[in-house]
Amino acid sequence: MARMTAASVLSNTARIDSPMRTTIAVVASSFFVALCSHISVPLFFTPVPITLQPFAVLVLGLFLEPAAAFAALSLFLVEGAAGLPVFTPQGPGGMLQLLGPTGGYLFSYPFVAAFISFLYRRFQKRNFATAAISVAIGDALILIMGTIWLAAVTHQPFTHAVSLAIVPFLPGDALKVCIAAAISAGWLRLRKIEETAGR
Repeated sequence: MARMTAASVLSNTARIDSPMRTTIAVVASSFFVALCSHISVPLFFTPVPITLQPFAVLVLGLFLEPAAAFAALSLFLVEGAAGLPVFTPQGPGGMLQLLGPTGGYLFSYPFVAAFISFLYRRFQKRNFATAAISVAIGDALILIMGTIWLAAVTHQPFTHAVSLAIVPFLPGDALKVCIAAAISAGWLRLRKIEETAGR
């Protein structure tokens, strides 16, 4: 009886803590994206800088549940729209940056993070390969949506927009995909080791 009572108390406590933990994770994740956004390098031939923002999106998509991933990236956009210095420093900041040439990338983030999370969790096995597939598709979606937006805002032919918004970033994005997948796979392996040691 005492065990059942203790188990019920722990269960209720977990239910209470869960929304709080999710909220903390969402807020912390939005700051993680902001930190990555400030690691950026401008390029003279395109309005799109090299930045770690997409890398943060890929990682959060692997680690967070779909709803939490969407919320974290949405919060990041709200923070930026409100004028907080969370976007890449090369842009004007605020709503101007959201509506500028790189706005397509930014608006894609919540949807792509949620999609990566959903897709990754659909695989029966979670490992480097399934993580890499999930984030590679997600990264491709970011590039495509960013290119479509850039072409529309700058009134450039789509083929030229591709040369500005996709081609220069393919090597770096391939590296981001591999690192994000490796981090996820390493984390899963560490958890398995801890679970085995705890038995």
